[in-house]
Amino acid sequence: MITPKMGFIIYGVHKDGLKDPMGNPFIDEQIIAQSKKAIASRGVELVEYPIVVATKEEARLALKTMKDDERVDGVILFSGTWVWASNMIAAIRDYGLTGKGICIWTHPGSQGWRPVGGLVLHGALMEIGIPHKFVYGLAEDEDEIDKIVHFSQACHLKNRLNQATIGAFGGRGMGQTVGVADPSQWMKVFGIDIDSRDTTELIRTAEEVTSEQLKKLEPRMTKLFGKLPEASVVNERSLRLYLAIKILVEKEKWEFYTIQSFPGLGDDYSATCFAQSMMLEDRVGTSTLGDFNTALTVYLMTRLSSEPVYYGDLQHIDKKRREIKIIGDGAIPPSLAGKVGPAGFSVHGIPTEGQAGGLSIRAIAKVGKGILARLGRINGEFRMVVVPVSIFEPSQETIMKRLDECGIPFWPHGFVTVEGSIECLLENWMNEYACLGYGEELYPAIIDFCELTGIKVVLP
Repeated sequence: MITPKMGFIIYGVHKDGLKDPMGNPFIDEQIIAQSKKAIASRGVELVEYPIVVATKEEARLALKTMKDDERVDGVILFSGTWVWASNMIAAIRDYGLTGKGICIWTHPGSQGWRPVGGLVLHGALMEIGIPHKFVYGLAEDEDEIDKIVHFSQACHLKNRLNQATIGAFGGRGMGQTVGVADPSQWMKVFGIDIDSRDTTELIRTAEEVTSEQLKKLEPRMTKLFGKLPEASVVNERSLRLYLAIKILVEKEKWEFYTIQSFPGLGDDYSATCFAQSMMLEDRVGTSTLGDFNTALTVYLMTRLSSEPVYYGDLQHIDKKRREIKIIGDGAIPPSLAGKVGPAGFSVHGIPTEGQAGGLSIRAIAKVGKGILARLGRINGEFRMVVVPVSIFEPSQETIMKRLDECGIPFWPHGFVTVEGSIECLLENWMNEYACLGYGEELYPAIIDFCELTGIKVVLP
């Protein structure tokens, strides 16, 4: 989970205790305190500006302070009372050039004239085309606070990705057309650099893993799987590959990564199933087949959710029941395993997709609420499809039949019911992969991220 840091600036011309003709201060300090508490209690760290902003010079200094603070992911402009928009707009425009998010929050109430201050600034920003979020809601209204929290999370994601690096082990896997990336586009849209490597160093690092390092891994495997895998050269290579990926990702300071898996590594050294499962378990954004779009989707979900992310093929779709079966090619975070299908060791099992073999994970994703999503491109422009889903486990009586249907029952399965239009989903889906994230709160945060970064969103 993430902790966004948002600048908090109160604005209004009638400040410093100035009272209205009825003898009440225009700016209600109690409402301000309640509002800040409501945001902070939801995991957003506020960087507060110490004075109420009214003049052009005060606005310039306040926004410059937030602009110069790299910790700040965006700003919340809180309407204390009415304001002259001309005193605020130039400084806000200058801050907006950073690309960081801007939110205007107006707490309802007639006394104090806060709605006037909020709407005049909202209109001014729309007039000259400054993107921003406008929230009109009470501090006690959880739905309205949700809007600010999710927007703050989206601001954090955008800010964190700026100047980040995604690593790529190998090239395009299995001829995927819809997972490749244009490095210039990724830099332009997200500020992300792509660092591509072959797998030479990865294999060398795997072979340099010591017996002591392997031994230290055993307690964790026992905790996650209930036992250790059988001792063999093939299985040991899977463990070595996991530790090697972990070492290199940390060494290179990659924010997330993708790996080709096959052809190449899966023939020359080991299948990546176990390694990918454990990296997902470690809450690292990743994907196989050099699929950059899946990698970024997994990264966003991983940062937002309290659970690790599962990705796999949309292997079967029942349109009438709006049910989708998601089967990963041997990879799933073991802690996502449910009651019907606990996590266990298996084999990759498909020699045409990597003759070296290797460990894979078998499990059935646990019950929960969440989203299916994946980033893609149409005519070179990014697009995100995201839909709410319910994750369910088949009954004990039907589970073996449901597993056997695909012909590879020992690979991990996830069963979801789409809470939206299955026709719209299929029409707009841009890949055979789907990313499954747990938590209903992911839905609005992903949408806000897309709006901040100029990605068109499709909501089936």
